[in-house]
Parts: sequence; C-alpha cells; structure tokens
Amino acid sequence: MPPRSDEPRRDATGSRRGSSRTSGGRGTDRTAEPGVGGISDARAYTPRGRTIREGAARADREERAGRPEQRRTPRSTRSGDPFRPALQVLDGGRTGATRAGRRDAAGGRSGVVRTVTPRAPRAPRDDEPPATPRRRATPPRTPRRPDRAAVRRPARKPRRPPKLADPGRRLRLGTVLTLALFATIGIRLVYLQAVETPAYAGGGVADRTRTVTLPAPRGAIYDRDGAELAHSVEARYVYADPTQIKDPQATAKALSPLLGIPASELAGRMAPRKRPDGVWSQFEYLARGVEIEKARQIMELKLPGINTHRDERREVPGGDLAANLIGFTSQDMNGLEGLEARYDDLLHGEDGKRVYEVGLGDLAAPIPGGYSRTTPPKPGSSLQLTIDRDLQFKVQRILSEAMAQSKGSTGAAVVIEVATGEVLAQASHPTYNAAKPLPSDPADREDAATSFVVDPGSVHKAITFGAALQEGVITPDTTLPIANSIKMGDTWFSDTHPANGRRMSLPGMMAYSSNVGTIEIADKLGRDRLIDYQRRFGLGQATGVGMPGEASGRLLPADEWSGSSYGSVPIGHSVDATPLQMAAAYATIANNGTYVQPHLIKEVIGPDGKRTPGKTPVTRSVLSPENAAALRTILEAVTTVDGATGTAAAIPGYRVAGKTGTGWRLVDGEKQPGEVASFIGMAPAEQPRYVIAVFAHTPSGGGGDIAAPAFREMMQFTLHHYRVPPSAAGNAPKFVVYPR
Repeated sequence: MPPRSDEPRRDATGSRRGSSRTSGGRGTDRTAEPGVGGISDARAYTPRGRTIREGAARADREERAGRPEQRRTPRSTRSGDPFRPALQVLDGGRTGATRAGRRDAAGGRSGVVRTVTPRAPRAPRDDEPPATPRRRATPPRTPRRPDRAAVRRPARKPRRPPKLADPGRRLRLGTVLTLALFATIGIRLVYLQAVETPAYAGGGVADRTRTVTLPAPRGAIYDRDGAELAHSVEARYVYADPTQIKDPQATAKALSPLLGIPASELAGRMAPRKRPDGVWSQFEYLARGVEIEKARQIMELKLPGINTHRDERREVPGGDLAANLIGFTSQDMNGLEGLEARYDDLLHGEDGKRVYEVGLGDLAAPIPGGYSRTTPPKPGSSLQLTIDRDLQFKVQRILSEAMAQSKGSTGAAVVIEVATGEVLAQASHPTYNAAKPLPSDPADREDAATSFVVDPGSVHKAITFGAALQEGVITPDTTLPIANSIKMGDTWFSDTHPANGRRMSLPGMMAYSSNVGTIEIADKLGRDRLIDYQRRFGLGQATGVGMPGEASGRLLPADEWSGSSYGSVPIGHSVDATPLQMAAAYATIANNGTYVQPHLIKEVIGPDGKRTPGKTPVTRSVLSPENAAALRTILEAVTTVDGATGTAAAIPGYRVAGKTGTGWRLVDGEKQPGEVASFIGMAPAEQPRYVIAVFAHTPSGGGGDIAAPAFREMMQFTLHHYRVPPSAAGNAPKFVVYPR
C-alpha cells in the first residue's frame, strides 16, 4: 500500500523529512539537498506545486505502472511563472533569487517548496478499456543560479508593498459624514418648524381658505319723528365671468328684461377682456342693487358664466324728498354728496369677514369641522335729522310750483325753529331723484340754501336797523326827513316810494323799503360798528349746519370800502350771503336777540340703539330783548301798511313780521343776469315760533311775485301743522308812515 499523503516521508538517504503547512494549507519542503548545485535556490514549480525531481520520479512510477503522468512544463523565466506574482505578494514583494540568497546566507536554508502527495494508482477493472498512454513530460530546464547573479550585481532595493486602504479610517469618515448629514437635516427641520412656520403656513392659506366680506349695514337717515329718509336694504349684484360665457348676445338678450339694461350694453360688459396684468378677466359687474326676487329669477335661467352675490342697496323712499339735502351714495355704499358724504365715516360702519376652509375642484364648499373664523360686521350709526318729513314735502312742493313760473330759475327755502335753531325744512329748486341720482345735472343736485350766494338786498336792512337800535343811534320813535335820493361817493341812491323830504317813521321806512332812510341811519352808526354787527348776526362765515361745501359768504372789509360803499353796504349790496345765513339772522331777531347756530343733526343713533345728541349749537347775544321786540314791530309794518312791499306775505289770523329784498346772484364773484327776489319773515310776530326764508333767482325778472306768496303758503302750513294758535285780535299795532 502506498504511503498516505499526511505521513512523514523519507528521502533516499533514509532521513525523515517532516511535512509542514503554509498559510495556503500545502506542504513545503524546507531541507536543502547537497550536491544539487543551486537548484534549491531557484526551484521551478509545477502547477500542483511538486518539485521537478518528484515529478520525474512519479512519472517513472506511472510509466512502470502503465499510466504516464500528465503535467505542465514549467517555464524557466520568472515572467512565465504563473504563481510568481502571488508568491511575491506573500513574501513581501521580494524575488525568489533574493529570498534564496538571504536564506543560504543565514544557514543553508532552502526556498519554500510546494509539494503534493501523489495518489496511489488505481487498479484497472476488467471491463474498462486500456488507458491511453500519456506523453512524457519534457524535462525541465535547469534555471540559472540566482546566487551568481547576486554575486555579479548588487541586490535591488525591495519594493514597498502597495498601501492598502484603512477600513478604520473609512469607517470614521463615513460616520462623520452621516452625522453631519443628520445634523444638517435636523437643523433645517428645527428652522422650518420654529422660524419659518408663519411664512410657510401663510403661503398655503390662500389655497385652502376662502374669505367672504360681510358688508356692514349702512346707517339710516331719519327725520325728526323717526321716519326713514334713506336706508339700506339687502339686495344682490349680478356679475359675469366672460371666460365661461359661450354666447354673449343670447345671454344679454335673456338678462335685459330682468335688469332693465339694453342688451347691447350687457353684451359689451360680457366681452372677453384682459386686465392690466395680462390675465383674462373673470369678473365683470352687470348690475348692482338688484332686488332679491329678480336675482332669483336670473339664477333660475342657469346661464353659463352668470352669477349673483349678496349686495346692499340704498333706498330713498321719498325719491326727491330732501334729495339735495340727503345726497346719495355710490354702488359700493360710499357717500358722494349731501349728508351721505358729510357723515360717511359715521354711516358706513366697518365691514366684517368670514374666513373658512374649503375643498378644491368640484368640492369647493366649506369643510365640516374645518377652519372657520367670522368677524361680525359693525353696522354704521344712523342720523336723526331735525327735518320734518311732512313739512319738507310741503315746502318743497310750494317752492317748485312757484319757481315753475320762471324758466331757468333757482330757488331756496329754509324753515327754522326759533327757540332751538333746528332746521325743519330745507328745500332747493331744481331737484333730482336721490333714489336714482344718475344721470342728473350737477347743478340740480346742489343744496341752494347753503351754496346759493346772493347779494341779499333789502332784507339786509333789518340788520342795519337792529345795530342802530342796539347802539342807541335811533329809538323806535325816531323819525327822519327823507329825501328822494342821496349821493354817497360818486353814486346816487334813490327810493322807489319817494318821500319828497317829508319826515318818515322807522316802520314807514321799513314798509316802503327806504334806501335813503337806511343809509342815513347807517351813516350815524358808522362803518366799523356796522361790520361788527354783520358778524354778530352770522354773516361772513359758514353756519356749520352740517352740509358739505357750504359757502361762507363774504363781508366787505373796512379797508376796501369806497365812498359808494357807505351807501351800498347798509342796504344789502356789496355783501355776499347765503339764504341760510340770512334766515339765521332773522331767527336772531325772533329769538329776542340771541343768535342760535342753525343745525340739521338732532341725534346720532349708534348700532346698539344708544342715542347721542348732536353738536351743541353756538349761541350769542346780539340784541337786547327790548330792541329785538322793537325791531319785530318795525318789521311787522311790511305786511300791514297799505302799499307796503310785503303785503302779499300776510296771513289771515296771524301777525307776520318780515322783509322783502331784491338783489343779485353771484357766481365766483360775478353778477348773474336777472334778479334775486326774497322774503324772510317770522310768525306769530308777537312771539315768533318759526322763521322762513324764500329766495328766487329769476333770470327774466318777476321774482317779487314769487317770494312773498310762496312764504305765505309755507308759513301758513307750518303754523297749522304745529297747531300754533292764531294771534289775539286787536293786538296788531297801528303804524303811521309820515307823522306830523
């Protein structure tokens, strides 16, 4: 039996050679054979690691056994050895010659020999065909002895082994990078959650929420008894999305009867158009303030691109009733004219809003349980005026009928309660419908009582007489010889009722509206005192009644007086005033000489119903009660003396004191064609309750036939409306125009 591969082998001399294991598990022969020259220093290896001699011995044995050994002929050069690179790596990169040289020098140790124990030959079976004989291996060449090469040239410096990667370093680097990545992500997350949260949260609000404006109901305007003059009602606005309208012409034709707007105009509004930012418009108003019932009918048509939404409409039940006084609003409920504009901040209130979360696409509806916040609107406050609706209607109608007698005329009428200064009626002609203000002429929308600047004329004489009485220049019993004319500066002033130099009483001068007598009294009073009393009576400054754009009028300053001014100013010329200013001056005479600022606002009613009185009117004493009473008596002669200028203003059963006037209308300081006739009076004269002023500008003349009769009708209705008892019979004074 052949020996096992793991048993000790003996060489030819009988010495025992041990078998050792390399790192690859193969045996290595470390015994050098003497007499073999340098073969041990430069061994050639077969593919299985056997030595040449072992391979030759084995080949002989196999040949004797009938099976030649199949082996690979080793190459003699180092570059042809297939195992040399691996052996060089295992040996630190040194060549075989260098290893052999160092080992021989260290004690004759031979190089490493790879051996493989031969397997025992297998006995052939009877049925097995004879094996094909193998070709004998070519005897290996004897390699050059490396020790001779080492002797002839110095040994090379061993190559440095390749530097291998350090796994520990790579692990540390990967750990650092991973930690840095997680740290960066963590810092960014903290920054997003803590610092930029509002910005990112706010960025998505517009996508998931909707905001609906909740309009604040505009405050109402009431008359003194709580009747509505103007108020807001819920309505709808109709709008179009031009991008969704397929047939604008057919859509406009269907909407025209319901909206009362021509189909051509509606079609124009529905036409596609780009906004300034280049985006196609998706919203165009078709109508505002549409009644709810009409809006419902429009929605029933199911027209593509047509929708409605909540709106507010301003209603003025009286139409043109006090229209010039009340004014109107825009479609957005902003005051544009009149009291609506003057007190817009008070009436408008503050709009609220509802913000809620909605779905997207076809589910654009509030999400149940989603975000929802409602800021309720704050309704505007309401105004309660001093105006009496019924009296306003009557005064306005009387004025319009009277002014209709003259084409192109302008008129104003004011009714003031004497004790309080409250304006009970304030009418203008022409007027307009405040419920549908546009289109209308801007001149028709003006409030004539506060914007109508006139040269008051003879109605100013009451101020001159009152100042002279208060200053003691004259007494109620004063008489003066009155010439037919008087020259002041370079101007002659004459009377329409010549006195021919006769002595005339103060009531006679007032009854016949004597220019000469008034100028002589003013000459005794003096320029400066007359100007002072003009201001005390309220001329030259706006009354502050509450109307926007109220004219202030103008008084002629003392340094601008000329010689003729001493004649024109006392009789009401070279003086700019409004009908309301003159009415307030007469109310001062009626109120025992105390001026009370006229006003229109009685109370302000808050959204909670709390009532706040209007601004306290300014008051001041101008005349003493005695002088005021004396002046009222003098004015009473105008309506009672035969042939007086104001007999057309007399009211049966009531004592009436007043004065007629003829002046001019001024626009931007320029005199307008025609004349301004006026009458301002009070009743009952013994204890006046009301003052009414009527001014009529008639371009073609004839204003004197308008003012006094219109006053009579207005005052008569006012006294009956407030149930003022008639004057006591027999108490009317008897006047003498020319005392002996």
